[in-house]
Amino acid sequence: MSTVAALFSLLAAALNALAAGLGAWRWYRVEPSRAFWILARAGQFSGVALAVCAGALAAAGFHPTGKLFWLYALLPVAVSFVAEQLRVISAQAVLDARGLEDAQAVGRLDEAGQRSVVLAIVRREMATIALAAVVIVFLALRAWGTS
Repeated sequence: MSTVAALFSLLAAALNALAAGLGAWRWYRVEPSRAFWILARAGQFSGVALAVCAGALAAAGFHPTGKLFWLYALLPVAVSFVAEQLRVISAQAVLDARGLEDAQAVGRLDEAGQRSVVLAIVRREMATIALAAVVIVFLALRAWGTS
């Protein structure tokens, strides 16, 4: 059973590492990326799959070598949830930093101004999710090490 836990842990670590790397690269180059969002969602799903796997293993009587395995296997779900909440408020943070009240105020800007605001929001969202992916990589590797 530890092989199953190790497999799910390594899968979560690999997918999130790819998402974090691509997100960091595209953030640095100031380029939005559909591939990043697909990888990020796959990484988040793999974190949920790791938690479900841990639950199934617990129900089957699995006893990992380290008791912290359970914490490392379940925390990626919490990290993803918190990251999504931070992603949601990132748009308002960008608007506040630019002195804009709401989306209608952005609509009154010229086209270049609108693009600038949207790109700033997308970059902040990418950074938030990419950093969460880095944390999930660490947690998944720790889960692998304690399985």
